[in-house]
Amino acid sequence: MLERLQDLPAGIDGIKATGTISREDYARVIDPLIDAALREGRRLRLLYQLAPDFRGFTPGAAWEDAKVGLRALRLFDGCAVVGDVSWIREATRLAAFIMPCPVKEFSNQQFSAAVDWLRGLPEAAAVEQRLIPESGVLVLDVKHPLRAQDFDAVALTVDSWIEAHGLLNGLVIHVRAFPGWENVGALFRHLRFVRDHHKKITHVAVSGDGAFATVAPRIGEHFIHAQVKGFPYDSLEQAIAWAGGRA
Repeated sequence: MLERLQDLPAGIDGIKATGTISREDYARVIDPLIDAALREGRRLRLLYQLAPDFRGFTPGAAWEDAKVGLRALRLFDGCAVVGDVSWIREATRLAAFIMPCPVKEFSNQQFSAAVDWLRGLPEAAAVEQRLIPESGVLVLDVKHPLRAQDFDAVALTVDSWIEAHGLLNGLVIHVRAFPGWENVGALFRHLRFVRDHHKKITHVAVSGDGAFATVAPRIGEHFIHAQVKGFPYDSLEQAIAWAGGRA
């Protein structure tokens, strides 16, 4: 059985596994956690605890575990696996070499250390996401220089919506002054995101101050399939309404 852990610090989600884990456990516990993170535009720091009576996974649960990895891997800032099951601890050490986020194993006696490790991970998001389901609009509030993982997180939200609905009605970029990219890798990831998604988004609104809100739409309309329009920084709600086809 899977259950959510309570009384963890803000920003950390915890799951405890007891007995044998089934496909239904994933549907009841894991899927809502992932869906809520996507809906709220937040990333996950996950503590996964294996209780002393943990016995393993059913075949269906193992398949669900793989599907969750494929669906949400880019959503994680880090994962702490806590338990005393030797084969899980060895598998965690191996997975740490290939996972795109930090992964570390701890014994059950090191539970507090696992929490501290998750809390100490670097802050991730330079972009805050807010998905508005009723209008099919994703709002991106840009705070800091953009990083590659920020585009991974945005792509995960956009791809999940497109998979379920076919198109994203609108993307709103809310930024007072464009902060640039952290490095060349982030710039290339930005270009790849545009290449892969611009035909699946119908409206792009830029809500910002100064030249960026004026120039960016003029440049964008020559390179992307979506309709592009600029709005003042303080006209965010107007930009959202336009992007959702309500203006």
